[in-house]
This record gives sequence, structure tokens and C-alpha cells, in this order.
Amino acid sequence: MNKTGNLIEATGLRRVFQTGGQEVVAVDGVNMTARQGEFLALVGRSGSGKTTLLNMLAGLDRPTQGVVTFEGRDLSKLSERDMVELRRRKIGFVFQSFGLLPLLSAYENVELPLRINGVHGRERKQRVDEVLAHVGLGKRVQHRPFELSGGEQQRVAVARALVTRPLAIFADEPTGELDSLTGQVIANMLRDVAQKQKITVVVATHDLRLAGMVERVLEMEDGKLQRVSRPAPV
Repeated sequence: MNKTGNLIEATGLRRVFQTGGQEVVAVDGVNMTARQGEFLALVGRSGSGKTTLLNMLAGLDRPTQGVVTFEGRDLSKLSERDMVELRRRKIGFVFQSFGLLPLLSAYENVELPLRINGVHGRERKQRVDEVLAHVGLGKRVQHRPFELSGGEQQRVAVARALVTRPLAIFADEPTGELDSLTGQVIANMLRDVAQKQKITVVVATHDLRLAGMVERVLEMEDGKLQRVSRPAPV
């Protein structure tokens, strides 16, 4: 945590891509913060820059200009090895397409980050069992992704993001592939993660109902942060 009490701070973020010999400005001069345990939504039309901004905040992409700090550490000054360690241990990810390994069971998909991090067997089992029960998948743990519904697959993805006990979770269209009822379940789950576990949750979404559940909505348009609002409680 930095001196301001914010987990994440972005200052003057700009991201330029080269496409067909032309420069495309995806994010242009964005400043924003996120405190520990806050639930935020980045919203905007396709091409507004919200996913690019999310990726820079999560350390998956580096800005052309500007600074992102996480726990007061400037991400641009971290080595690639340090960035990998940060993403493995302090950041969780949830994607629209779930991102599960098809040959692994639900249990094995959730366990994998702990194996990579060198967590020992007994603690690994305890933590995997805990998060799978938390997302309501205790009886489906041996099923592979193709044997699970879209909602169940996304629950596995949320459990995988939680199992490392991260400080922040970044979710890109986490309800985009789900029907409205299942999407609401996942949205509730992410809100509970922020409120009860004090994990910062940042989502990029088109889902108005999900955006209505967060503490702050950051609206993107043409790469710029146009406005920040607080939605009415849902």
C-alpha cells in the first residue's frame, strides 16, 4: 500500500499501438486510483479503451507513457521476473472466455497456480477445497471444463483467481458469455469478494447490471476517462 492508502494508482496513462503504419491511441491520459477492497467497473463501447486500460493496471501490458503503481511500486521499474511474481502471488484474473485448461479437472485448474507457486500439498488441498466450496462447486470438482456449464466454468475461473489470496482481481467481461441469471450470480460473487475479503476487484464490462453493483463506474470514451460516477445501489 502506498502513502495515499490506494492499492493501485495510474497517472497520465497513454497506450499507442502501431497498426498498418498508423498510430492508434487506445488510452489517452488516464488518471485513476483504486483502494484496497474497492469494486470498480470500467465501462464504454467496444474500442473505448477499457480493456487496454485494464491490462495496463494489471501489469499485462506496459503503457507507452505514464505510470501504474501497485502497492506503491512503479510497475515500469520492475523486471520481467518481478512482474511474473507479482501476477502469480498478488493478482488474480478472470476472463470472458474462462481460460481453463481443457484436460484438467476443475480441481486441477484451481490447484495449478498453487503448484506453480510451490505451495505444499496439505495447504494446497485446504485452499483449493476452500475456494471451490466458496463458489459452490464442491460436488463438481472432478469434472473437466467441457462437462461444466458456462456458469460453472466461470465459477472455476473465479476460484482459480481467489486461491492465491491476491490483493486484486482483474476481470475482463466476466459475465459476457453467460445468460442473465448466471451472470448475476457471478456479479454477486465478485461483489462479495470485494466486500467480505477486501480484495480490490476491477472489471471491464458491457453488463449494465454488473456495473450497477460496483462502488464506482469509470466511463471510457475514445481512450479517455470521461466521467466517474457512483451507481445507485442494486
